[in-house]
Amino acid sequence: MSAARRHDEVLSARTKVLAGADRATDTHDLFSRTSAELRPLMPFDSAVWAATDPETGLITAPMLVENLGSGERCAEYWESELLEENVLPFRDLARAAVPVAGLRAATSGLPARSARFRRLLGSQGVDDELRAVLRVGDRPWAVVSLFRMGGGAPFGQDETALLAGLSAPLATRLRRFARPSASDAQADVPAPGLMLFDPSGEPTSINEEARQHLSLLPEGPSIPSKLGLRLPIWLVATALQARAIARGRERAGGARTRIRTVDGRWLTCRASCLSGPAGQPGPVALVIEPAAAADRAVLMAEAYGLTPRELQVTQLIARGLPTVEIAATLFISPHTVRDHIKAVFGKAEVSSRGALVARLFAEHYRPA
Repeated sequence: MSAARRHDEVLSARTKVLAGADRATDTHDLFSRTSAELRPLMPFDSAVWAATDPETGLITAPMLVENLGSGERCAEYWESELLEENVLPFRDLARAAVPVAGLRAATSGLPARSARFRRLLGSQGVDDELRAVLRVGDRPWAVVSLFRMGGGAPFGQDETALLAGLSAPLATRLRRFARPSASDAQADVPAPGLMLFDPSGEPTSINEEARQHLSLLPEGPSIPSKLGLRLPIWLVATALQARAIARGRERAGGARTRIRTVDGRWLTCRASCLSGPAGQPGPVALVIEPAAAADRAVLMAEAYGLTPRELQVTQLIARGLPTVEIAATLFISPHTVRDHIKAVFGKAEVSSRGALVARLFAEHYRPA
């Protein structure tokens, strides 16, 4: 087949997948529709689709696990991802020129070079894994793993190119679902919740506020615990990230992710590894609480595609500053400020400063 014909076929397949994504009603639905459209085009046996926090890259809700049982080994998968030496970690793919790669292609047909394969995938019958980060610019909105079981052909260049071409378009659609919706609810929210994990990662204690927050999280893969409740994989991964940072294995950015509750509010989950006697690794403390105003503002700016400068202008608008004072504060001209405001209005689909502030800073706590 000629290169031109292969290119045309990839473009046609991409158009078909995106048409399905455009009909999605939320992130989980987009994952389901995209997976269903992709399977005939580049066959795979099982898959994991996970939303990520665009600032830290940590997984968050929702997550779609297909044909991998109940997802009971998800914790092992993410523990290997964060704590072991691996081929194609998502953190590297997020910064790569092409955010998609196959395990067999990356290891020259020797997937056992990856700890993830040796520990988990090989024993599950996986023959190859195609990994992708769905990103807009340098902001990751989801990660994807497609698996082929033993006996199948490895993922090829055309399949890698197809998924790579979908990365930015799918991420652009995903970030729209982070925007406030008419169903977002105002309700009494618990105080910050606290959980402790021992140095091996086993949860040891939890307060009542944390239990209340956990009850508001959407359904998804979880693991049992001695605390008498199942822990969502997003919290487990945040605690694992804290251990990875303590070991010097992870980049700056912290062990932090934001999770949207079933009633549309945003929670921030952050973890830190404490020190024990003589500097030995101690327990991991995990706090889950309503997202602070600054956290919500940055997330909303990401959801609407604002640039860092546009977010600065918007924050000064929220403080009530007129155009001239915004210009003086940012050391730019009033004309440039007006250009930024016009761009922000277009992205947020508003026509006044008051409507802009309400949309980015208040609507995600609007009564249903």
